[in-house]
Amino acid sequence: MNRRQFAKTVGAAVAVSGMSEVAVAALGAQSFPSGAASPQAAHDAVPKGAPQQIAMLLYPGMYALDLVGPHAFLSGLMNVDVHLVAKTRGPVMAAGRLALVPTKEFGECPENLDVLFVPGGQPGTNAAMQDDAILSFLANHGNRAKYVTSVCTGSLILGAAGLLKGYRATSHWSTRDLLPLLGAIPVEERVVEDRNRITGGGVTSGIDFGLVLAARLRNREYAEMLQLVNEYDPQPPFRGGTPKQAGPEMTRHLTDMLAESHEEARKAALAAGKRLSLS
Repeated sequence: MNRRQFAKTVGAAVAVSGMSEVAVAALGAQSFPSGAASPQAAHDAVPKGAPQQIAMLLYPGMYALDLVGPHAFLSGLMNVDVHLVAKTRGPVMAAGRLALVPTKEFGECPENLDVLFVPGGQPGTNAAMQDDAILSFLANHGNRAKYVTSVCTGSLILGAAGLLKGYRATSHWSTRDLLPLLGAIPVEERVVEDRNRITGGGVTSGIDFGLVLAARLRNREYAEMLQLVNEYDPQPPFRGGTPKQAGPEMTRHLTDMLAESHEEARKAALAAGKRLSLS
């Protein structure tokens, strides 16, 4: 293992987040085998041979932070090829008019993936759930991928592609109730693992998700090394990141604001469930 190369790679992928103490506790609750108590265990975890293949979906209207958090950790794994995949090579406009540039079109993506990842974000999720090209790409690659993963409402897109039927999964708190329409079993946790499906909750949970997946692809020591180089030590200035913490009044207010988007997502989920013969 070239440690200088590691430092150069992950040094360009520093992730900043404002997680709650609950997020840290949830991450610590994951079950990870621990190797020898030395940094060498992290370096020894890097597989030899051909790079592992990771594909991260881009689509219009997605939320960039859903992608960038996990990308910071996955791109720091060493001996991986991380592909940003979209229907075409042209820039993809994320929510907030942030342009993201794909590295591969669907047809150029490796057939056999170690990780297939889908970010969330509105209004893009609702359209992606009804996009035949996106759903076909996900169904095709997801059936062979070692890990099928998402963050936020990306789980709804996985579900619309038929990849979550019978699996425990999570999503953004405001859309978690829609998962049963897609055959999934909703779980109120920050990161949910069920066999080879790993899903993260809303937006910033992508940082915790990235560490969990890094530990699965390498080991706990490697994930902790990434955590340190990214200085991920959550100390949020406020405690309002979950409905329980924010309280009923603020949660109700935000639920009302998101009502139209939720209804569109519900309609898209119902249509997807019908296509998949789930309803």
